[in-house]
Amino acid sequence: MDKTKKKIFFFDLDGTLLTSEKKISDKTMDALKRFTDAGNYFCINTGRAIDSAKAVYDGLQLNFKGSFLCGSNGTEIYSVDEGRYVYKTGVPLELVPQIIELSEKYDVHCHTYNETHIVSKRNGECMEYYRRVIKTPLIVTDDIMKEISTPPSKMIAIELHDHDKQERFREALKEMVGDRLTLLYSNPYYLEIFPSEAGKGSAVKRLAEYLNVPLENTFAAGDEQNDISMIEAAGCGIAMANATDLVKSKADVITKDDNDHDGLAPHIEAII
Repeated sequence: MDKTKKKIFFFDLDGTLLTSEKKISDKTMDALKRFTDAGNYFCINTGRAIDSAKAVYDGLQLNFKGSFLCGSNGTEIYSVDEGRYVYKTGVPLELVPQIIELSEKYDVHCHTYNETHIVSKRNGECMEYYRRVIKTPLIVTDDIMKEISTPPSKMIAIELHDHDKQERFREALKEMVGDRLTLLYSNPYYLEIFPSEAGKGSAVKRLAEYLNVPLENTFAAGDEQNDISMIEAAGCGIAMANATDLVKSKADVITKDDNDHDGLAPHIEAII
């Protein structure tokens, strides 16, 4: 197929491609198989790190030719077929201890990542909640910088009970880092912290350019705030029926059904 006629479909995972039980229904799976068999590209575009996205990809036995994983809100792009990163950036190393110190001042849990592990100073309620779904192994240490040698793909601040406290931390962090980092919520509890040159929308543009696919042939579906940039960047941005009102207001299309009732299947089938 002529690359200018190929399409790329970018999918958020939780609340979008996955059901509440973290599965993909048979109808949606069949639509994805026919979409990729036609020579199009499948891309998971998630806030999760690549290892977690790959665990989902492998665990669900997706195995679609032409698959890519965009992880940590666009800071990493990984070619499944080639088994390598095609793009990677991260939080500047000098900012990591400053962010951790500020989070402790505001009593908000904050952790980061190295190539293989979550790296955290705490292993309390917030971490236990996070790792119900994210199975990446954990290192708990008083000296986070001993475990990190390259800029981490992202950091994440978690607060389960007091959103106002988390907002105070976000505002203080914004004042500290300025435009160097993007700070946004992937759900009501998780504040994602990553380089401003990244973002899910930037991943859409980068991968389309890398694959020489016109931007108008890109599609992106999501449900939360961190999906807005890719919904706006794609040629067609799709909000799930279960998406927040803000996400719906930014989308070109809203699915009729939610993520538990094959909301995406008709939209995948329509562009095969």
